[in-house]
Amino acid sequence: MPELDTGNNAWILTSAALVLLMTPGLALFYGGLTRAKSVINMMMKCLVAIGIVSIVWTLVGESIAVGDGNGNALLSMDFSSAFGLRYVNDLTFDDAGVSTAAMSGFGMMFAIITVALIAGAVADRMKFSAWVIFATAWVVLVYAPVAYWVWGDGWIAELGVLDFAGGAAVHANAGAAALALALVVGRRIGWKDGNFAPHNLPLVVIGAGLLWFGWFGFNAGSAFASDGIAGLALLNTQVATAAAILGWLLIDRIRGIKPSVLGACSGVIAGLVAITPAAGLVEPLGAIALGAVAGIICPLAIGLKHKLGYDDSLDVVGLHMVAGIWGSIAVGLFAVEGIAGTDGLFYGGTFGFLFNQTIAVLAVVVYSFVVALIIGLILKFTIGVRISEEEELAGIDAAQHGEAGYDLPVNGNTSVDVPVPAGDTETVNA
Repeated sequence: MPELDTGNNAWILTSAALVLLMTPGLALFYGGLTRAKSVINMMMKCLVAIGIVSIVWTLVGESIAVGDGNGNALLSMDFSSAFGLRYVNDLTFDDAGVSTAAMSGFGMMFAIITVALIAGAVADRMKFSAWVIFATAWVVLVYAPVAYWVWGDGWIAELGVLDFAGGAAVHANAGAAALALALVVGRRIGWKDGNFAPHNLPLVVIGAGLLWFGWFGFNAGSAFASDGIAGLALLNTQVATAAAILGWLLIDRIRGIKPSVLGACSGVIAGLVAITPAAGLVEPLGAIALGAVAGIICPLAIGLKHKLGYDDSLDVVGLHMVAGIWGSIAVGLFAVEGIAGTDGLFYGGTFGFLFNQTIAVLAVVVYSFVVALIIGLILKFTIGVRISEEEELAGIDAAQHGEAGYDLPVNGNTSVDVPVPAGDTETVNA
């Protein structure tokens, strides 16, 4: 029977805490990207995900996501012991000496940040009550089953598909749901010619920094041990993200866009997302190439939303879905057998492995999009998903939360909006 390995257990506990920090970091990142009159709502959508998912994961989420070997390719059957996480009372340990409670907590933090990512697509306009219901339904119907397919005993795992820390299960999954929800909720008023520039770039930098810091727990923690693979994952996370920043600034330069803090922070996210599925499966040179490509393709993908006509407020699709798909496919190109157990195509591997990586991530995208679209449409035609036009123009913070992000006195009056800088975040990144 496995015994406690204090080093490995401490690393997973630390990693879980780092991953939890990513959600407040995301709240700051998203909050800074919105207009001043929407910052509270965006932060609340992120923070309430912690409350919703923590409880749902405890009650049923892990039951669905963690297989016990008795399920089938589509659905885990581990309902009796995992319901309410009662099996952690046994104080058992896995083969690496990590407690089941620590592993459950680590998985819970992944589910939280995945749900929170979706919120950025519907900034300024989605009812808070509709968001709460959507998040609850989506984590049960989409995230947990996909986690089982990828990391449990599901059909994607049976194909031999590798997803080290969640390119398909987390980022492509959340990005596809964000696209569906953005389509259901509709465009912001004045989206084509309005001023939607980030209202607080220093807040964006702080949020990006916290996400980067927490991401080391996200990726290196997914080694599930304090070992060489964890160290490799941390190193690859760093160099891929660095390459993505440079790739983003380079493509901006080629397109005649000045080097910007917004572009650099967007490059950070693109690199972090892209390396996530490959962090412990590639060598550093592969990680640099993977990150550089992400930094180049993501700004180009973001520009497509103007041509296609969908309003993804904070570019969740262009960053998380696109980079998540690319990173998942890139495992089939850059994986190294000595690390991953199989070679990618560029290292002498087969087209079959690359094909399976591609099919798996695209299947997750389609499933997440369809189910999120159905959930969104049900909410639209029942309780409604969008605030009124008057509330949107006045500001969602006051309408939905009765709060303002800033209370600055002007001529003796308070509770006024902060002037938004000239420019448009979409046109900056387009």
